[in-house]
Amino acid sequence: MKNTTIRLSLLLAALISTTAFADAKDDSQMKQLATNSGCMTCHSIESGKPGPNGMKPIGPAWQDVAAQYKGKPGAAEFLTRVVLEGSNPYSSHWKGKVSGLSMPPNAVAITEGNARQLVNWILALH
Repeated sequence: MKNTTIRLSLLLAALISTTAFADAKDDSQMKQLATNSGCMTCHSIESGKPGPNGMKPIGPAWQDVAAQYKGKPGAAEFLTRVVLEGSNPYSSHWKGKVSGLSMPPNAVAITEGNARQLVNWILALH
């Protein structure tokens, strides 16, 4: 029994450390994808960062996006469509929180597959 507990503990530790390395690599890849696609022009990852000249940020921080959509069915698909097609300035729930009116379409800057991958990463942020 004691050997089984030790083996399970070691296996769990190995899985946790592997996941930590995978997450760090994924973070680096997603940050590079976001930078190369122009996303970081309007968005930040962390909440509370000001926009240009001390104004409100242009677009919402991705931690705020993750919090807003946490647990909502269809969130990844909806946000992928927003990335590719843009958003409606008349139905924005970020009004008053950001200085930008709406998100422009980005299908020329990022593929649907990469947009989906980036959105899934964003939704996993804490």
